[in-house]
Amino acid sequence: MSQHRLQHLLPPVAMQKVSAFVVLLTLCVAAPLQAQEKPNSGGSWKFAVSGDSRNCGDIVMPAIARGVLHDGAAFYWHLGDYRRMTTVDEDYLRIHPYATMGDYLASAWPDFIQHQLKPFGDLPIFLTIGNHELVKPKTRPQYIEQFADWLDQPVIKRQRLADNPEDHVVRSYYHWIDRGIDFISMDNGSADMFDGAQMAWVRMVLANAAKDSSVRTVVVGMHSTFPEGLSTGHSMNDTPTQHATGRQVYAQLVEFRRSTGKHVYVLGSHSHFVLNNVYETSCNGKDRVLPGWIIGGAGAVRYRLPKDHTVATVAKTDVYGYLLATVAPDDTITFEFKQVNERDVPAGVVEQFSRKLVDWCFAENKSDFTPAGPACP
Repeated sequence: MSQHRLQHLLPPVAMQKVSAFVVLLTLCVAAPLQAQEKPNSGGSWKFAVSGDSRNCGDIVMPAIARGVLHDGAAFYWHLGDYRRMTTVDEDYLRIHPYATMGDYLASAWPDFIQHQLKPFGDLPIFLTIGNHELVKPKTRPQYIEQFADWLDQPVIKRQRLADNPEDHVVRSYYHWIDRGIDFISMDNGSADMFDGAQMAWVRMVLANAAKDSSVRTVVVGMHSTFPEGLSTGHSMNDTPTQHATGRQVYAQLVEFRRSTGKHVYVLGSHSHFVLNNVYETSCNGKDRVLPGWIIGGAGAVRYRLPKDHTVATVAKTDVYGYLLATVAPDDTITFEFKQVNERDVPAGVVEQFSRKLVDWCFAENKSDFTPAGPACP
């Protein structure tokens, strides 16, 4: 019944109540629709990325969260290795000094959620699987079950169903599109990856991105970097399957960029240092170099830089921090390494884990391990 007809049937006071209800109902319906629309004024925007937060991540990640929130990033992306899993992390041991290995394995992932993800508050977080998430007895199905809230969050689920309305399977790899950028989170956490299913999936994602005029940039995030980079000794060079499939996907990204003219960026961690121009090696001709970063400094024991990294303009170790990505109106992206220091650790974290351990994490959490440098087949 129309509001005009109601005016003839109801007394004035009742009609005023109906009108107020109609206004309230309109606002309630409109609000969720408006909330689903991302603000896009045509200006720049930011997101943040890092990986490898085992060992001292419970101490370092709250400092990273503080910086990311201060920088106004739209989301944070973790590239894997949340907890060590082979032995007990130093930060975990500090607050659970009598924990058995069984105790640790049962609570390591909840510990990561409590101490490393909660400091980000309501900021959206995207998770990529690393090799330490698959240390036995942990399995990929267990990982998916534990982190389903992040792997099947609404923006990911909507994209999965947009790709295939019949696809209701939550996976360790996924993608989502945000303001003209297709973010692709891949799974190379084990020696058998990329498997056939993931290879077919990424071909589909890139084919759709090539046809979609609203997608102007692709950003690939994964744990290990592609083969033939600056850090081959700790990358997809490490196993035959990863080497072969990694080269195939890299070639597909190069061809995607060539044939579409769209931008492509590749982000990885796994090696515990910061390095840019990762794929600028003699293995890749001038036309095959994709902009790439290694950002593995979110708390893990820090490695030595590979000996041959002279092409990198940013090369740092014995530091912690994250990449702050700034997306320009034309969807090109610039990356800046943002270091976090001991003074950035929140006071409550220092109190919980002790000043002694915080000092140790920043001064002594390091290793002599040096990944091999570039090596062409």
